[in-house]
Amino acid sequence: MAALSLRKIEKTYPNGFKAVHGVDLEVRDGEFMVFVGPSGCAKSTLLRMIAGLERITGGDLHIGGQRVNDLPPKQRGIAMVFQNYALYPHMKVAENLSFGLKLAGTPKAEVQQRVQEAARLLEMEHLLDRYPKQLSGGQAQRVAVGRAIVKKPGVFLFDEPLSNLDAKLRASMRVRLTDLHRTLREQGRGATAVYVTHDQVEAMTMGERICVLKDGVIQQVDTPTALYDRPANAFVAGFIGSPEMNIHAADVSGQGDVIGVRLRPTDGELPGPWLPLPDATAAALPERAGAPQTVRFGLRPEHIGLRARADGRSFAVAARLRSVEHMGNEVFVHLLLGSLPVTARVPAEDLPLLGSAERGAACTAHLQMTACHLFDADSGVRLC
Repeated sequence: MAALSLRKIEKTYPNGFKAVHGVDLEVRDGEFMVFVGPSGCAKSTLLRMIAGLERITGGDLHIGGQRVNDLPPKQRGIAMVFQNYALYPHMKVAENLSFGLKLAGTPKAEVQQRVQEAARLLEMEHLLDRYPKQLSGGQAQRVAVGRAIVKKPGVFLFDEPLSNLDAKLRASMRVRLTDLHRTLREQGRGATAVYVTHDQVEAMTMGERICVLKDGVIQQVDTPTALYDRPANAFVAGFIGSPEMNIHAADVSGQGDVIGVRLRPTDGELPGPWLPLPDATAAALPERAGAPQTVRFGLRPEHIGLRARADGRSFAVAARLRSVEHMGNEVFVHLLLGSLPVTARVPAEDLPLLGSAERGAACTAHLQMTACHLFDADSGVRLC
């Protein structure tokens, strides 16, 4: 049993700064959980408290049903992979893998067996006689993971382990780590994993569930699909997704019997377009008396196109071209709706629909309004 339970966890430093604010989280046995958020959101601090490297100043932490607040790291049944790998430079790979086991008094035959098993799992048997300075970044990262595996912990903790690798190697190592986690779980070995990253692409591709953090507070915990399709607030909506969701302030207003929103310009700028809301979305708006209702309107780039949808479920608005980013089989088209910037994600074959690709050229944007999101103007909480 290697489930994690965080109950009202807090971290306050001696100077009075509170970094973590009453975090409640349950990580299931065998789950791959990712902590994600911008720099300074306390995700690494939270991980270090789980590891026992930071003191918990409030709340209770349970690992495998046992309260571990006051236990030292070596008694918590965890293994941690650090950002800089922390390999011993004077030891060969085999010695790096076995060092912790030898310190713990593990029998020599078992040490040898565990090292060989980890080397096979990570396809690095040919590296056992090398020193760390003779390894590439990806190989060093595998050794660091192998050192965690040989301990057979109940919980693996990863603190941005791929951040020092180039983009191509990061992509391949994402696949390797998630495949390794599934392999260990299928073998019946404890494989609960908590992975910290600031990269939302890493989070979306690796996590079975994702915990989004901001300023030491959990914003949402859910599957990657749910986070993307049903963000709990405007922060999650803007953080998850690449390119990020287009979000602008808007005023709710009607035209005839149709309820819609008019995108609100910045002071003195051109007014934004009026956009009709789907009936279900309009019906879900809370009733508010008095002043006109202001919301934050969101639409993901893939729901803005350069051609009308065949099913008629798009709304055409006049736009002007700002710039184009060629991404291979798709294109990011940056537009202005009035004075408001939006990004469209379109197939490369649709690019000729722009006509002139010059900055400022007039064009038409087709918005799939059934996919829009509305958030409270003040709190940012999802409305519909």
